[in-house]
Amino acid sequence: MHLHHTKHHQAYIDNLNAALSLQEKALRSNDIASLISLQQQIKFHGGGHINHSLFWKNLAPVDTPETDPSSAAKNLYTAILTHWGSFKSFVAAFSATLLSIQGSGWGWLVVKDGGLGIVTTQDQDAVLSGTALIGVDMWEHAYYLQYQNNKRGYVDGIWRVINWKVAEERYLSSKL
Repeated sequence: MHLHHTKHHQAYIDNLNAALSLQEKALRSNDIASLISLQQQIKFHGGGHINHSLFWKNLAPVDTPETDPSSAAKNLYTAILTHWGSFKSFVAAFSATLLSIQGSGWGWLVVKDGGLGIVTTQDQDAVLSGTALIGVDMWEHAYYLQYQNNKRGYVDGIWRVINWKVAEERYLSSKL
């Protein structure tokens, strides 16, 4: 994850800052063509920065209190049990969604319209509808060094490092 954080995430930040600088210049000179051409760069690199910023906070060391959903996220845990019937069913549904992502993207546990849901976003698109509680990076750069082409191993392993305390805080904030 060190390479993922220091190189990949940093590249999104650097490229977003460069695109925003170009956007500022284009705004000052009223260069509409440049403003339009920069939109995709800002969306992609901005989404990469937002998604990764959420992702890092979703992680905790293995076997710490934060990784136990039943004690670190009591309200969210109860909502998960209500929605999916069991925590095992939730993990199976979320994992299946993650493994169904073709190419690059993200899987998210979200609160939308007062209920929980699992959604995906392509590439670096951010969640724009609802509140993201947990995000899982499914780009190869997130797992390749450790898991190589074993995408399932990465998905199985991610559950050992989810920071349920942070997910609970996001869940409770979504209810305000």
